[in-house]
Amino acid sequence: MNQTIDAGSAPDYPQLLGHPRPLWMLFMTEFWERFAYYSVSWALVLYIVAQFFHGDPAGQGWAAGIYGAYTALIYAASIFGGWVADRVIGYQRSILLGAAVMAAGLFTLLAPSKPLMMLGLALVIAGDGLFKPNISTMVGQLYGRDDPRRDRGFTLFYMGINAGAFVAPLLTGWMAAAFSDTPMQQNYRVVFAAAGVGMLLSLLWFWFGRRSLKGVGRPLPGMENRARVLWVLLGAALAVPLIYALLAWVGADGLQWLLGVLFVGVAAVLIREALRHDRVQLHRVIAMLIVFGFSVLFWTFYFQFGTSLNFLAENWVDRRMFGGWIFPVGWFQSVTPLAILVFAPLLTLVWGALARRDAEPSIPRKFGFGLIFNGLGFVVLVYALKELLGPAGLIPFWPLVLCYVMQTLGELCLSPIGLSMVTKLAPPRFVGLAMGGWFLSLAVGGDFSGLVARSISGAHGMTVASALSGFGFCFSVLLGSGVLLLLLAPLINRLMHGVR
Repeated sequence: MNQTIDAGSAPDYPQLLGHPRPLWMLFMTEFWERFAYYSVSWALVLYIVAQFFHGDPAGQGWAAGIYGAYTALIYAASIFGGWVADRVIGYQRSILLGAAVMAAGLFTLLAPSKPLMMLGLALVIAGDGLFKPNISTMVGQLYGRDDPRRDRGFTLFYMGINAGAFVAPLLTGWMAAAFSDTPMQQNYRVVFAAAGVGMLLSLLWFWFGRRSLKGVGRPLPGMENRARVLWVLLGAALAVPLIYALLAWVGADGLQWLLGVLFVGVAAVLIREALRHDRVQLHRVIAMLIVFGFSVLFWTFYFQFGTSLNFLAENWVDRRMFGGWIFPVGWFQSVTPLAILVFAPLLTLVWGALARRDAEPSIPRKFGFGLIFNGLGFVVLVYALKELLGPAGLIPFWPLVLCYVMQTLGELCLSPIGLSMVTKLAPPRFVGLAMGGWFLSLAVGGDFSGLVARSISGAHGMTVASALSGFGFCFSVLLGSGVLLLLLAPLINRLMHGVR
C-alpha cells in the first residue's frame, strides 16, 4: 500500500483517545527530535560566547547572527526535504535518513572547535530538512481532508513537540551544571551529547513504529528503488559544504536574498500547480501565501527566545531563589513548552466548543490573535525594564516568565493552525512542498530574528537601553501586523472557499 498524498481519504486506523493510533507514534518520534533541537537551542549562543569569546559580551552579536542563520537554514532546508519526500523517496525514508544525519551532526558539536561546530550545525540543518516537514505532513495524512478532528489532531501533535521541548532544557540544563568543572561555568558539550542520544531515540522509535502507518508515507510507484536513498544521501553530503559556507561566510546578513528567491520559487510552483486545477485551488494557494507573509513577522520576534531573551535572562534578570540557589538560564526555555502543555488542551476544548456553535475563529483570525499575544509578551518586558529595575540593575524573575507565557498563547493560536492549514489549502500533489513553504516562512523569520537580536546587543553586548528600544520595536510591529490581519480576515476567508 502506497502513501496517500491526497488527504481526501485516509486508512481505517484503530482509534486511541478519539484519534488515529499512529498519531501517538508520530507524537513520540517528534518528541525526541524536539528534545534534541531544543537542547541545542538554549545552549548554542551561550556556548559560543563562553567558548570562543571567553564570556565577553561583545561576542553576543556574532553569536546572534550565527543563531539566526542556523535557524533560518534549518527551516529553509525543509523546502528541499519536502520535495525529496514528494518526488524521490517518500516520507518514511526521508524521516529515517534525516534522523541519522542529524544525529551525526549533534555528536560532531562535541568537538570544541569553531570549524567543527559549523560542520555539526550544517549536518543538523541538512538532516532536519529531511525530517521536519515530512513528519508534519504525515500527521495530516492520518485524517481525511474534511475530518473535523484534523486541527485538534495537530494541536495534540504539537503537544508532543513541546513535551520534548519542555524536558530538554530541564534535563540538559541540569547536566550542564552537574558535569561542569567549576560552579561558574557550564559544560555545554554534555548538552550536545544528550541531544545526539535523543535523536537516536527518535530514529529508533520511528523505525519500529512505522508499520502502524498502514503504508502512509511509503514511496509512490516508481520510487521504490533503494538506490534512490543513496542518491539522496549523496545529495545531502554535497549540500553540507554549501550550508557550512552560508553559516561561516554569509551569515544572517546575506541570507535575505537567498531566502527571498526560494520563497518566490516555492510560490511560483504552488501557483502553477493550482492553475492545473481550478479557480478555487488558486484562491486557496493565494490565501495560504498571504498568511505565510504574516507568519514571517510572528517568527522574527518569537525566535528572540534563543538570542536576546537568553542574554536578558543571563545578565539582566535576578535569578536568585530561596537559599541562594540560582535558577539556570536554560530553564527559562522550559516555560514555553510547559505553558503549551497546560494551555493546548484547554484551547483545543475552546476551539471544539466554538466549532459546535459554528463560531470557531477562521485561520487568519487565529493568526491575528497570535501576533497580538506575541506582542503583549514584549510589553511586559518593556514595563519591567522601565519600572522594576532593582538596586543591582536586575529585573525580577516573573516578567520574563510572563513574557514566555504570553508568547505561548500566541504560538498556540498560530503554529499548529499553520501546519493544519497547509494540509487543507495546498494542492494535493504538493503538500510536502507546501509544508516546506510553511517552514520557509519560519526560516525568513529566523534570519530576521538574528538581525534584530544583533541590533539589540550592539557592538558591546545588551544594555538596558538597547533592550528597551528593541523590545518596544518588537511590540509595535507585532501589534500593528496583528490588527492588520484581523482587518484582512474577511477577504482571506473568501479566498479559502469554505476551508476553516
